[in-house]
Amino acid sequence: MRRSSPRLFALVLVGLFAGVFICLPPPCQARVYIDITAPYLRKIPTAVPFFKDQGSGSGNQQDKLASTLADLLGETIHFTGFFKILDRESFLEDPQQASLIENKINFKNWTDVGAELVVKGGFKYEGDRLTVELRLFDTFSGRLIIGKRYVGYLDDQRRVIRRFCNDMIRRLTGQEGIFSSQIAFISTTTGHKEIYLADFDGHNPKQFTKTEAITLFPAWSSDGQWLAYTDYRHGKPDLYIENIREQQGTVISLKGSSLTPAWVPGQFALAASLSHEGNPAVYLLTGKGKIIKKLTDHWGIDVSPAWSPDGQILAFVSNRSGSPQIYIKNVEDGKVRRLTYEGNYNTAPQWSPRGDYIAYTRLAKEDGINIYVIRPEGHDSTQLTQNAGNNESPTWSPDGSLIAFSSTREGPSRIYVMNANGANQRRLLALEGEQTDPSWSPRLSYY
Repeated sequence: MRRSSPRLFALVLVGLFAGVFICLPPPCQARVYIDITAPYLRKIPTAVPFFKDQGSGSGNQQDKLASTLADLLGETIHFTGFFKILDRESFLEDPQQASLIENKINFKNWTDVGAELVVKGGFKYEGDRLTVELRLFDTFSGRLIIGKRYVGYLDDQRRVIRRFCNDMIRRLTGQEGIFSSQIAFISTTTGHKEIYLADFDGHNPKQFTKTEAITLFPAWSSDGQWLAYTDYRHGKPDLYIENIREQQGTVISLKGSSLTPAWVPGQFALAASLSHEGNPAVYLLTGKGKIIKKLTDHWGIDVSPAWSPDGQILAFVSNRSGSPQIYIKNVEDGKVRRLTYEGNYNTAPQWSPRGDYIAYTRLAKEDGINIYVIRPEGHDSTQLTQNAGNNESPTWSPDGSLIAFSSTREGPSRIYVMNANGANQRRLLALEGEQTDPSWSPRLSYY
């Protein structure tokens, strides 16, 4: 198939193409259907019928597209955990005979099967061009929520669906979606620990590093342009800072170890644990690897820094109390306080994008290694995984609604994802070898 035209596709996606539909008037736009900050979400029953063939063609290709596009859309929005996708066997209309026009839709057909939302799609595949129309309706009010048209080539279909899903989530929640994000992780597929990148849903995994050594702790910059990680290719743990697209950057090779990088939100700077002066401590560095200052100074071992979303507070792990525990430091006044007290070993803190929780890994004698969340003030500690192997290395989705993590619940370590409250735990992907240490990117403008 012919490859996508970046210029044509970019024009369509930013809404400059003449065929983009007008959305709802302001009163309906203001309604928020889904509150992603709620502790327990009710999934919205949503119908996604097969897409309607609006072209002059017919045959297996069109039939396949009608189902493939609909399946892809249903799977994409289902991944968020916000929607209950209804069984098409219950639908009361033939999508090839039904209309996509608001005043010609019998919405009772959809409320009768329990659908509160319905996403209707139509497409034309003629020559080498694919045109897709997508419309989201509120079945009870009988109103259009959002409608758009996209034009591209056949291999643009996944991008088209994800773009619409982003628009759909923005309209329903008031926040941006996660569909332009990726997850970095470590895999032993090649026999070495290398960094791989995959789409938010595990699709399209690709090897990023080729060190033939040990690579650990991938960390995304807040603009998604850079990846920092620890690499043993020269026999000791050095820090690499690499541009994602150009795959070139800076190597920080100091005496001792350079571990667990964490980018400062909104800055080309990062924290990392360095031991060039003795015991590992957390330092602040520029994106070019120059040390700015020492952030922690104690006889204990300090590792695994994690920044609050505003970059004013630093969480880190220290054994200064005798066992690894999570501590909080206010960068402005320098005050440090201990955050975790329960469990024998607490590590891998990760601040939620909203700043309301810190996810972390706890080792406890009674139930092994599991994922917990805790308020930054030190209360409301909640266990999210249990009785399912060892679970560690939590990382938040850009909107704070999901957490990816690694787990041995099926034997080899794999990457899993769950809602922020621990619900809907499912495997993200499975490659040869083991997959560990996931790191969720911000939304990527170039993706």
